[in-house]
Amino acid sequence: MCRFCYASPLSTPHPPLYQRTDRMFKLLKTNGKARRGDFHTPHGVIRTPVFMNVGTLAAIKGAVSTMDLKEIRCQVELSNTYHLHLRPTDQVIRQLGGLHKFMNWDRPILTDSGGFQVFSLAALRKIKEEGVYFSSHIDGRKIFMGPEESMQIQSNLASTIAMAFDECVANPSTYDYTKLSCERTVRWLIRCKNELDRLNALPDTLHKQQMLFGINQGGVYEDLRIQNMKEIRALDLPGYAIGGLAVGESHEDMYRIIEAVEPYMPEDRPRYLMGVGTPNNILEAVARGIDFFDCVIASRNARHANLFTEHGTMNLLNAKYELDDRPIDPDCDCPACKHYSRAYIRHLFKAKEMLGMRLCVLHNLYFYNTLMENIRDAIECDTFEAFKREKVEKYGRRI
Repeated sequence: MCRFCYASPLSTPHPPLYQRTDRMFKLLKTNGKARRGDFHTPHGVIRTPVFMNVGTLAAIKGAVSTMDLKEIRCQVELSNTYHLHLRPTDQVIRQLGGLHKFMNWDRPILTDSGGFQVFSLAALRKIKEEGVYFSSHIDGRKIFMGPEESMQIQSNLASTIAMAFDECVANPSTYDYTKLSCERTVRWLIRCKNELDRLNALPDTLHKQQMLFGINQGGVYEDLRIQNMKEIRALDLPGYAIGGLAVGESHEDMYRIIEAVEPYMPEDRPRYLMGVGTPNNILEAVARGIDFFDCVIASRNARHANLFTEHGTMNLLNAKYELDDRPIDPDCDCPACKHYSRAYIRHLFKAKEMLGMRLCVLHNLYFYNTLMENIRDAIECDTFEAFKREKVEKYGRRI
């Protein structure tokens, strides 16, 4: 039941298969700036707002399979271009039929371009107009990646959505450097679009309907963000992301930038806030008009027994749970909560049994996917603000 209108939930856990439509993204409902939509892709309809479960190396850390992802109602899996290019290599994945076949996942996949990972290797990289020269973090070998190379790798992976190759500047960065970086990012985006169009037209391309999302950059400077958004919007891409946030700036700065950029983002395209975030970050960003999210925090925290629940966050390693025979969250219907106690899962961590990590990852991902379903229902029922107020207060507590 929907908590705020007492109607049956309107979100369906298993979206129907792709149906060709004149508009890939259909905005179905708004409640304030919060948006409820359907994004039609060749691998299924993505119901938004949506949280993408992060499987960097084509696997969710914590021994979670793609069959598990379906059980916990994951809509989209996210993998990383840079990491898969290094191993097993995109050529290997192409020879094996592409990422969907490789990891046995028939729903949408978004591949990050590798830009963030490359630019996080500050001591190992050199940025030039043609692209970035860097050293592998695995074996130190020299690698070059530019817009064309990123598109070629993602085409080999055959993901549903390919992200543009951009520069993610550190926060803080000077205004002058950020401005030059924004200008380069636009030039790179044009090259990405041209190269992906070329690749999609080749007869031997695995996935000829691969979509490109552009990325807005500009640090914490509102005028640069707005100008950059105007320029990339003109390219008429299937979707747009806000990048370069959640990299050191305050939450207040992040929300300020979203509010500045949002009016310039096309209403009829999905909007993706990259690398965000906590449940409260997501609620605040949905309230500001964002549709797509991803973050490693759900699985990373779970692997250290830090869990999200409807009553707040908890650390299952605390001694007070040693004799606690209740589920992690009595109101949760995930595989861990349905079958195991806090005491047992805590024991698994103390005994260094992998099952403890796996159960906690399943719980946190289920929590996030269910949160997004509830957000969609609240938007449909025109009760999102009340829903947000209640949840922000609860999710801010430590149990």
